[in-house]
Amino acid sequence: MPDQPSRQQLLDIYRAALTAVHGRHCCRRFLSGHRPAGSVALVAVGKAASSMAQGAADALAGQILRGLVITKPGHSEPLADAAADFECLFAAHPVPDARSLRAGAVLLAFIDALPGEVPLLLLLSGGASALVEVLPAGAGLAELQRLNDWLLGSGLDIVAMNAVRRSLSCIKGGRLAQHLAGRRSLCLMISDVPGDDPAVIGSGLLAPAPPMPAGLAARMPDWLRPLQGLAPALPAADDHCFVSVERHIIATLKDALAAAAEAARGLGHAVFEHATPLSGDAAACGRALARQLRDGPAGVYLWGGETSVRLPARPGRGGRNQHLALAAATVLAGDERCSLLCAGTDGSDGPGEDAGAIVDGGTLRRGQRQGLNADEALCRADSGRFLRASGDLLRTGPTGTNVMDVVVGIKHA
Repeated sequence: MPDQPSRQQLLDIYRAALTAVHGRHCCRRFLSGHRPAGSVALVAVGKAASSMAQGAADALAGQILRGLVITKPGHSEPLADAAADFECLFAAHPVPDARSLRAGAVLLAFIDALPGEVPLLLLLSGGASALVEVLPAGAGLAELQRLNDWLLGSGLDIVAMNAVRRSLSCIKGGRLAQHLAGRRSLCLMISDVPGDDPAVIGSGLLAPAPPMPAGLAARMPDWLRPLQGLAPALPAADDHCFVSVERHIIATLKDALAAAAEAARGLGHAVFEHATPLSGDAAACGRALARQLRDGPAGVYLWGGETSVRLPARPGRGGRNQHLALAAATVLAGDERCSLLCAGTDGSDGPGEDAGAIVDGGTLRRGQRQGLNADEALCRADSGRFLRASGDLLRTGPTGTNVMDVVVGIKHA
């Protein structure tokens, strides 16, 4: 059986991290201290859109003229503000669907219908890039889905992925700011990207785009290149459209890890924090973290970031967190001192409903008893099937936030 006391402590630390960056708490806190004058129109997009909108409603009771919430199915919650007219739309993630394009059309119509003097409050969180889109003439849903399917299996990091997304969009890369035509706007963001760059969060709806990452163009498939000339030119960083836009990041991975460290110390553990964000191949990263945990002193180890997985032609079940966790389990096999949690802070990992996994020294043994092989599962990107058999999957449901992934390890003396 898994080590239940260690697992419970890992869960307590993980939940402390989530609470610190919850969308409702963070939006309410910021807007209570930076309350706008008069009425505002609210647009919230992302996996944490509903919780962020509720935080805004808490702080701005009676000031929200209209509200539009665009999120992933299952990630909504009732919004309590009797004075506001909220509309909630659902769209697909991680691969956009027709609802994503409808959401883009509704977003532009929502903005166009506002009185000119009403400022826009835009709340952005992870997932926004897929949930809302406006395509240029000559590109349709089939091209958009093909692009995102390729990106998900490409092994590119989120900065490069969003650079590619911007190249086929009429709203990303600051183009939505152009559409606002000088309307005063306040953009609050929960960061799900390394470096917390507003230009990368949600593919930068109200932020100027950074340069295309070096070498990225050479990695793009031939069928994509002709499509990239269809979108309008990106606004320059000094474009007048950004003068009336105010941007603030209200929650980050750093905030989540700080809360996790505090919780771990409260449980009596020495804490070893690793400031360098996780990146690169998930399996290689998982093995490296497991070696640090196995070979280091007793205590709690904290990491965060976002890895990637290059998918085979027919991937199995699981996401990057499960992939990392199973790779870590191959290093921890037989060591009963160590347990490790790897999970998305949004409560999802890949296309399924699992947030990640908690593995320990017995994970491989439990999976093998069910006739499965960890190395084969990793090769097939089928880590979720192995971890389900070993009893190690973690399911939380939507969390109301998204600040990339956290990895928490415990080693006992």
